[in-house]
Amino acid sequence: MAGDAKKLQPIIIKRIKKSGHAVHGGAWKIAYADFVTAMMAFFLLMWLLGSTTEGDKKGIADYFSSPLKLALLGAGSGSGDSSHVIKGGGQDLTRTTGQVKRGEVEARKSTINVHQLKAEQIRAEVARLEDLSKKLREKIEGNGKLSGLSNQIMMEMTRDGLRIQIVDADQRAMFASGSATVVPGMRELLRELGGLLAEVPNRLTLEGHTDALPFGGSGSTERGYSNWELSADRANASRRELVAGGLPDDQVLRVQGLAASNPYDRRDPAAPANRRISIIVMTREAEEALFRTAPEAPESEEAAEDAAAASAGPAAPAAAASSPPAGHR
Repeated sequence: MAGDAKKLQPIIIKRIKKSGHAVHGGAWKIAYADFVTAMMAFFLLMWLLGSTTEGDKKGIADYFSSPLKLALLGAGSGSGDSSHVIKGGGQDLTRTTGQVKRGEVEARKSTINVHQLKAEQIRAEVARLEDLSKKLREKIEGNGKLSGLSNQIMMEMTRDGLRIQIVDADQRAMFASGSATVVPGMRELLRELGGLLAEVPNRLTLEGHTDALPFGGSGSTERGYSNWELSADRANASRRELVAGGLPDDQVLRVQGLAASNPYDRRDPAAPANRRISIIVMTREAEEALFRTAPEAPESEEAAEDAAAASAGPAAPAAAASSPPAGHR
């Protein structure tokens, strides 16, 4: 009986059904979340670009176009807004409100103020030079010894400043004939002028001019003393008289001789008026322009000699010339 009971026990079979979704798991949710996040960031970026002003966009571009090292050192073209302690690229983005960039408005105002300030400085400088011209004319007319020279003094305002020209007359020369020796009347005039020029801070240049008559006769200027040396020596002699009258020596910026290259009377190259001394009281703008075009100083004395020889061309000995032609001063 026992054996029959064991044979009659039912056999139970358990079948486990596996769902098809279990193959993928939950990884798709992470990918979908990343996609939604990327789309949100993209649309946020598009919204920001659409609502940002052109000035802000340029400021952001300039900011990232300047390396941090150059910004901290203040070097490079994108050294940044000067109102910040640490300079970064571009304009100051903190000066922005809504759609209006106050930084751009302030920059335009400051530019206008700079131009206005420069214009005011130019007007003040011109007024000072015109006052100097008036004082010089009054000084000459009030001096009995110098009043006779008033018709030999030409003053005019030029682009470079006040030009004072002292010219020769038929019977009244500034220098001894054929030399750089200043005559007494001219010496007194230059010293009076030196005292007046010392009252203004402007730098000045001196130019010596001669007429077109060759110095010492034809054919003698090839290797000897010529009008170029004579004009330079007369300009330098005038400088010494100005300094003796009270002009600071460092106020003279340049002394040069131009011989007959720039005549006063172009119709008559031999006219006495072409023999003259030009004193230019320079404006600040003309002085800065001269410094910008001036060559750099040589590093040594030998380099200075080489530079002088190269600029002067073939050297000509400064030997004493024969007697100048009659009537040449």
